[in-house]
Amino acid sequence: MQSERVDFPSAAQKALADQRLRSNLRRAMDGLMEKRAAQFVDVDRWNALRARGENARQRALSKLPELLVQLEEKLIANGIQVHWAQTTDEANSIIVELLKGAKAKSVVKGKSMVSEEMHLNGALERDGIEVVESDLGEYVIQLAGEGPSHIIMPCIHKERDEIGKLFQEKIPGAPYSEEPEELTAMARTVLREKFAQADAGISGVNMAVAETGTLVLVENEGNGRMSTTVPDMHIAVTGIDKVVEKLEDVPPLLSLLTRSATGQPITTYVNMISSPRKEGELDGPREVHLVLLDNGRSGIYEDPERRATLQCIRCGACMNHCPVYGRIGGHAYQGVYPGPIGKILTPQLQGLDEYPDHAGASTLCQRCAEVCPVAIPIGKMLVNLRAQKAKCGEVPIQGCGGGSTSESVGWNLWFWLHASPWRYRVMARLAASFRWAIPSWLPGLRVWSRVRVPPKPAQKPLHQRLHEIGVDHE
Repeated sequence: MQSERVDFPSAAQKALADQRLRSNLRRAMDGLMEKRAAQFVDVDRWNALRARGENARQRALSKLPELLVQLEEKLIANGIQVHWAQTTDEANSIIVELLKGAKAKSVVKGKSMVSEEMHLNGALERDGIEVVESDLGEYVIQLAGEGPSHIIMPCIHKERDEIGKLFQEKIPGAPYSEEPEELTAMARTVLREKFAQADAGISGVNMAVAETGTLVLVENEGNGRMSTTVPDMHIAVTGIDKVVEKLEDVPPLLSLLTRSATGQPITTYVNMISSPRKEGELDGPREVHLVLLDNGRSGIYEDPERRATLQCIRCGACMNHCPVYGRIGGHAYQGVYPGPIGKILTPQLQGLDEYPDHAGASTLCQRCAEVCPVAIPIGKMLVNLRAQKAKCGEVPIQGCGGGSTSESVGWNLWFWLHASPWRYRVMARLAASFRWAIPSWLPGLRVWSRVRVPPKPAQKPLHQRLHEIGVDHE
């Protein structure tokens, strides 16, 4: 079945025209960047911590198959049941069957990007199972019928008055308010009742420790702890790439994750789940399950040039510092993962046919790579993806995105000119001589010139200027 191509350029144009969205994003991104910078004032300590995090992630990925086997053995020994899913449909079916087996009718769910990747809420609701997002931001966008626009702060695009109107409309008896404390109290009243009534809790996993069979989950609101301990059944779901080798790898990654994400030294809650309720304990789930999802990650893992994508710890720092994300927000990407990490991860998971424009939506300014706490070379990988798109049919990534004829002609012409020094110099002199006559409607200039002054070639080519000042062998 042919995938449906996502029209990212049109969505980006629509987002750019939304002045309120741009204002909200600018204010939020500025605040997040300042908080992160305050956490990494000492450059030497930042570099040392980052090297530890990068090493932990690369070491885990280098032995991923063995660590997954070890993780499964440890989890089973701890009493946690393990399920493997190749696709999102398979993962959804596993969870639905587990819930049906427990006669579960209602679920509280903590924040989980993998569950967004699976469209889990829709799958549960189709089978008559009520699911309520327990993270405040996720709860807001669930009421609004939207997906998250940021992987850490899912409703970062909304202002208080929008949330106040939404609560007044969707929560029975809720008065209109713009006060954060009052809005939080309204949500808490609803969610506490849901926690008490839920038959099962679902959560994501920030790290799965192979050495001990421990599931690590970080959060700020306590909803994750409630979701994983109050109901009798807890189902955790994660991608197979979230495995780390040893417990000692957790502290540096936690430190990098929270500081990079929200500028906090540590989150309010760090949950380490290692087993169901044991005999004699008064609380905790009686069953714990872990669903390990592949969904294309094995293909990324097998390609040495693309494997670094899986180092991501989902902190969102790359999108907080991205000039593109900061102007259009997350929904324009029309995928689960927005921003720079989404631009390299989504086409690899979903195929270039469906997401042909994501790799091109970057200035390659490298701010994302500079702030990435585990040093993913995002800029290099964006260029790699662009090259793979040009080699349609010769690469392991599904599809090629169907580049336009004008784009193909343009790049072939660029290659032809730059393959010969004399051709390049003739072209440069012609461009300088006729710089006044270059129309802004030319393909390649038209979109640029729509919102910017059209670029003009210099009056003299660089080679000529260097020659005039006596540099003959530049």
